[in-house]
Amino acid sequence: MAEDKNNKLLRTVLLAISILIAAILISNAIKGRNKVDVNSIDSDWAKLMVILKTMDDNYVDDIDHKKVTEDILPALMKELDPHSVYLPPTDLQEAEESLQGGFDGIGIQFNVPADTAIVTNVITGGPSEKAGLQTGDRIIKVDETVIAGVRMDQDSMVKLMKGPKGTKVKISVKRSGIDDLIPFDITRDKIPVNSIDVAFMLNDTTGYIKLSKFARTSYLEFLEAASDLRKQGMKRLIFDLRDNTGGYLDQALLLSNEFLKKGDLIVYMEGKHRKREDMHADGHGSCQNIELAVLINESSASSSEIFAGAMQDNDRATIYGVRSFGKGLVQEPVYFTDGSGIRLTIQRFYTPSGRCIQKPYADDYDYDILRRYNSGELFNADSIKVVDSLKFTTKGGRTVYGGGGIIPDVFVPIDTVGSNEFYIKCNRLGLQNKYASQFFDSNSAALRTQTTLDGLNRFLDGKDIEGGFLKFAAANDAVPTKDEWERSKGYVLTQVKALIARYSPLGDKGFYPIYLTTDKLITIATEGQ
Repeated sequence: MAEDKNNKLLRTVLLAISILIAAILISNAIKGRNKVDVNSIDSDWAKLMVILKTMDDNYVDDIDHKKVTEDILPALMKELDPHSVYLPPTDLQEAEESLQGGFDGIGIQFNVPADTAIVTNVITGGPSEKAGLQTGDRIIKVDETVIAGVRMDQDSMVKLMKGPKGTKVKISVKRSGIDDLIPFDITRDKIPVNSIDVAFMLNDTTGYIKLSKFARTSYLEFLEAASDLRKQGMKRLIFDLRDNTGGYLDQALLLSNEFLKKGDLIVYMEGKHRKREDMHADGHGSCQNIELAVLINESSASSSEIFAGAMQDNDRATIYGVRSFGKGLVQEPVYFTDGSGIRLTIQRFYTPSGRCIQKPYADDYDYDILRRYNSGELFNADSIKVVDSLKFTTKGGRTVYGGGGIIPDVFVPIDTVGSNEFYIKCNRLGLQNKYASQFFDSNSAALRTQTTLDGLNRFLDGKDIEGGFLKFAAANDAVPTKDEWERSKGYVLTQVKALIARYSPLGDKGFYPIYLTTDKLITIATEGQ
């Protein structure tokens, strides 16, 4: 009996050992079959390629290759630097349109102060002007889609109106004094997009040009604007690059060339796979004798910084404002046959003194401007941190610093003098825009006759805009204290008048001359002559 038990126990142990050995052999066989030598592929990307092939050969379900690729590429590019990006077809098209100097559409500008798109400008010679649209028209429908009063976002409205050249769209508008909707059949066409927002004389000798981006047409636009201002007596130019995030490098070079002497270095670029390239002025610029002031802020980047750096390092201009963004990388576009593309960083650019103004790739890179605000850098020049090891010298011997952005010659903090709870509430509710729209409805006929800035200002001065706005604000539960109104009324009323001016035939040529009268940076730069 005891012997039978021992034999049974022995058989059980031997069976368990056999099963364990078999399991180990099977496991090793599977491991051996699935183990891939990542070094067998002659590429530094071997492991990634092996993983993708292994997924294809072994995954339990079908893989949506297109979706996986579209999801992977943005993350892959982000690992390189903050400015190398992947652009799917739709994003690439929008990015190209914003810089090419034109797009297919109907040729209007509009804002949406209260859930309804109101035309603020009809582009001269464009499809909408030919069809008969007017400033102040309220767009109710696009084809059969109602866009008014349905809380549609502005981007969605734009997409409905834009379309390929030659296609048609029906725009139905409500016009002041007419009860029924007015339908317009508009044939879309190529619409020019200007990168110069406005150019005008601030006084008898000082011109002002605001450039919003370095687009394909920026240089030609500048030549035309500068020529016109010189005819009006311009001896000094205030060139506004605030909020200009850059664009085409060649446009920055061409614009820099207009101000520099022959042989002056504009910028140089180099990268691991690209030899150093030096860009020099040819001495044929038309503005070499024009005194220059350049305005920058924390959002002035890339090509804006190339231009500002070239002017500063050659002692050609005085730079006003706060430290610029700090983008010193050069991107090259690569296009793919499916309509997508990448912007790949291939070089760093350096100002003539040798500064690379690219700021560090910190963890808070995307929130750097907020960090500057919280640290007080936008309010106090002493809060700008400079490093002695990044000290450079301009052509004339002045000291400048690298390490992130262009530090202005004249620091002008952001203006918060008129800011208070009432002012913030007005901005949050968009009351200035809404009142300007209401004012236009009541004064559209007279406002449409204001074709000169002097006439427009006289017209506005003859209206009780202060009383009208305060009454309108109170109806929207925004009532200032006496002190709040005294502090903010100059800013609020200037904004309101400028926005009303946009409804006149002058458009931005009426808006900016009024709006900039309370711009502290403009005042300081103008007085700096």
